[in-house]
Amino acid sequence: MSRFLFTLGAASFRRRWLVLGTWLAVLLGVGLVFVGFRGEPSDNFTIPGTESQRAVEQLQQNLPDFSGAQTQITIAAPDGTTLTDPRIAAPIDGAVATLNTLPDVAVAAGPAQTRQISEDGRVGLGTVQWTAPIGEVSDGALTELEKAMQPAIDAGATVEYAGAVFPGYKVAVPHTPEIIGIGVAFLILLITFGAVVAAGLPILTAAIGVGIGALGIFVVAAFVDMPTASLSLALMLGLSCGIDYALFILNRYRNNLLLLMPRQEAAGLAVGTAGGAVVFAALTVIIALCGLSVVGIPFLTYMGVAAAVAVLIAMLIALTLLPALLGFAGGRVAKFIEPPLQPHRPKEVAQVAAYTPQRTMGAAWARFVVRFRKPLLVGGSAALIVIGLPALGMQLGLPSGSSQPESNTSRQAYDLTAEHLGPGFNGPLLVVADLTRATDPNAAQIIASNISREDGVLAATPAGGDQRTAVIQVIPDTGPNDAATADLVAKIRADRDAIEADTGATFLVGGNTASNIDTSDKLATALPIFLVVVVGLAFILLTIAFRAALVPLTSIVGFLLSVFAALGVQVVIFQWGWGADLLGVTPGETISFLPIIALAIIFGLSSDYQVFVVSRIKEELSKGDHGALDAVRSGVGLSARVVTAAALIMFGVFIAFLAAGDPIIKSVGLTLAVGVFLDAFVVRLTLIPAAMAVLGDRMWSRSKWFDRYVPDLDIEGTALEVEHRAPVTASA
Repeated sequence: MSRFLFTLGAASFRRRWLVLGTWLAVLLGVGLVFVGFRGEPSDNFTIPGTESQRAVEQLQQNLPDFSGAQTQITIAAPDGTTLTDPRIAAPIDGAVATLNTLPDVAVAAGPAQTRQISEDGRVGLGTVQWTAPIGEVSDGALTELEKAMQPAIDAGATVEYAGAVFPGYKVAVPHTPEIIGIGVAFLILLITFGAVVAAGLPILTAAIGVGIGALGIFVVAAFVDMPTASLSLALMLGLSCGIDYALFILNRYRNNLLLLMPRQEAAGLAVGTAGGAVVFAALTVIIALCGLSVVGIPFLTYMGVAAAVAVLIAMLIALTLLPALLGFAGGRVAKFIEPPLQPHRPKEVAQVAAYTPQRTMGAAWARFVVRFRKPLLVGGSAALIVIGLPALGMQLGLPSGSSQPESNTSRQAYDLTAEHLGPGFNGPLLVVADLTRATDPNAAQIIASNISREDGVLAATPAGGDQRTAVIQVIPDTGPNDAATADLVAKIRADRDAIEADTGATFLVGGNTASNIDTSDKLATALPIFLVVVVGLAFILLTIAFRAALVPLTSIVGFLLSVFAALGVQVVIFQWGWGADLLGVTPGETISFLPIIALAIIFGLSSDYQVFVVSRIKEELSKGDHGALDAVRSGVGLSARVVTAAALIMFGVFIAFLAAGDPIIKSVGLTLAVGVFLDAFVVRLTLIPAAMAVLGDRMWSRSKWFDRYVPDLDIEGTALEVEHRAPVTASA
């Protein structure tokens, strides 16, 4: 493989105009398709195989007016008045009448129609049933909703919104973090390389890759329901991985130049050596992202595949476009800003003197790790375990209004409703009864009556329907994210036969709250399967790459420690509330899809850093000049700078998401930032080298059949480097 990559890198360097033109043509071509077939990502997603999804499908078939999204309107009368006061009631009734004339509204009802009014008469609930599902209710329709309710506000009433859709419900995923990330990346690269051109090339190549990927997502969105989050994830990983891969190859190219190697050969050798690590690093990320498809939730599958394609593009660009651009840059990538070359020394001598890895901070850290390997291994592992212990109490759920900032309308609606009517009114269940085989004309009422007798049910009343289908609204005693509500859903389903009471009718428990519960349950069930599939495939891949089982085994253990610690920090802040005020978040449940997203992304990135560090250690060991301990010292010293730069860039991108207003984005950003930081600096640059130093040559042991049947891919390009190793006196 290394020889193929060497040929690819050298050819790209030599035929730089062709390579550059090809990638620009791809970018232009995708852009033209984007102009002609642009689609828009949406938030429509289904959860196949769940009862709540079957309830939606039954409504779509038999009672389409109730199958769309729903908005809950919380209306509060001014102090000293009630909702029955004519000065308040008349504007509310007028607003509801206006809502019923809107083309996107199937039916609207005010507190007078729903009869959901607090005992003091001050707060009541209205509903708007939309004809379109979630994600297809337009912003214009929501604006019309606000305009229709304006007379009630003018009369002194307080109007707040909640439900599946409401004005301002869409999570605006900011692109500021990516912008901040680019700035941080350039600064880090400038410090790392000390050259403006060298700092700019990885950003340029990553930007081209991200452009192709982002435009492609909009094109695909014209044909499938591509979730909006897929764009952010693809941008985030495409940008960061693109910079990381280019950084790794560029660093090797610069080292080759500083060893006075001819430029084309230096580019080919950089791709042939570091490129192998880039290929395997990218493949592990792609495996982790595509592994999201095992969950069986389409929106996660689309997110994973979109991000995986972005990473694949980043890898291909790093292997081809980067060496082509190096051909254009010439020697400027090795032109230092500070310190200037000393005029009394030959240029070649100064260049060689600049490449002194044994004097770097990374080399000093490597010597420290090897010297104190046992205490660091035990202490570092124990620290990660302690940090992660809060994750054992993680409570999964999807966000409700209670987790939003106090300024958010859904939070204000939640608080008003919970205070005056009860928390259960914030998350009613929707029971869909099939009456096509009913033997009792009062089947719907009987089912509602039986459900109302269940412990934890405040009320259960028929809310509409026809002769084939009835919709029953069930109000729990507890809020939508309370564990008791999930238990209630399970209890109603378990008591199905008794509740149906030989009426001949059948029912399904659905609605937004039940859907969230089903989603959390499905994600929790799929998590072990995801881990087995993804970790198993990565184990095989890394075993083939490094030809030793202990290398991927220690990598996986280290990954589990870092992600465990990251989830522990997330629980402490977002569930326990430690420091929540500083971040502007309200303590609540852990977002149900956060663990599996964090596992996929952190696993992929941790494998990146593992490949970068261990491939360099193996390369040093393969030269035959070092024992196991010396190889660890030298390999970590040579890779520490590039891994540090890559991790800090990724950390900067993720931590910038804390500036977002939405708690979901904040929790995802913080978890990924902590995970990447701990994995890079504690695991890959400390624990893994310490473990390798403790195990010594045993780290690389393997059975004889392995050498016989498994080909040596030589991802480090050791044999290739021996062929092209140049003396320092060679001409540049």
